[in-house]
Amino acid sequence: MAALAANLAIAVAKFVAFLFSGSSSMLAESVHSLADSGNQGLLLVGGKKAQREATPQHPFGYGRERYIYAFLVSIVLFSVGGMFAIYEGYEKIKHPHEIEHWYWPVGVLVFAIIAESFSFRTAIKESNALRGKLTWTQFVRRAKAPELPVVLLEDLGALVGLVLALGGVGLALATGDGVWDGIGTLCIGVLLIVIAIVLAAETKSLLLGEAAGTEEVEKIEQALVDGDTVTGVIHMRTLHLGPEELLVAAKIAVQHDDTAREIADAINAAEDRIRAAVPIARVIYLEPDIYSEEAAAAGTNPARSPGGTPPETGH
Repeated sequence: MAALAANLAIAVAKFVAFLFSGSSSMLAESVHSLADSGNQGLLLVGGKKAQREATPQHPFGYGRERYIYAFLVSIVLFSVGGMFAIYEGYEKIKHPHEIEHWYWPVGVLVFAIIAESFSFRTAIKESNALRGKLTWTQFVRRAKAPELPVVLLEDLGALVGLVLALGGVGLALATGDGVWDGIGTLCIGVLLIVIAIVLAAETKSLLLGEAAGTEEVEKIEQALVDGDTVTGVIHMRTLHLGPEELLVAAKIAVQHDDTAREIADAINAAEDRIRAAVPIARVIYLEPDIYSEEAAAAGTNPARSPGGTPPETGH
């Protein structure tokens, strides 16, 4: 919400400055801020749609809607923001003209840097609450909620873009050559495309389905084993159905002489322990099996795994 409010105000101010000055950097930056505003709107829509209840057609709910809308953000940033800026920069370099009423673009860019700094500060504050000991690069790559990494990268790109625009306008004014304004616009376009590619790669990974983090996996494995009925974890897979919803599927080892009632009670107790250890583990499937050293040594058959190598057939 902070990013949306800041970008809407900045977009209007930049466009007014473009009308008075004719600066291509200001036009590119106004489209950039407008695209960012639309992106924040998309993230809000995705968050709202993701809250819908599960249906028979979508039994695991709509949590991944947030990933879909985050992926749309990267497309909008690439096409509307980046490609437009590159086109506008090329045209300005090819047909340069002097900047009129220089105080408009300079004043608006200074105002925009201040406003974007407040938005960026809010994103950093919200991210620090979840980042823990991760570096910023690790946080962007591992975060399961797409909104904060998207806003972080957008705000970072906006601040760098504003500095590039200010540099392009400043050099154009100092030298009297409008080509510098076009070069600044071109640099903004390249920056936006790089950020869009990073966002697309990260959200694509989330869309394909990511496992729980290493820490969560260890907690789940420890919670599964009680040392009595459940003696070990034969194999386990996890999958994020959404940022705050995790699916856990595991084959657990039980004693060969346990009764069906004892195994059922042990499974129910194991599910309770998992949910206590990792609250986002909401969908849990546990399959009991008799542990076999020979089967364990043979390993999991990749041909029976989702997306695994199919068995070879004769011709």
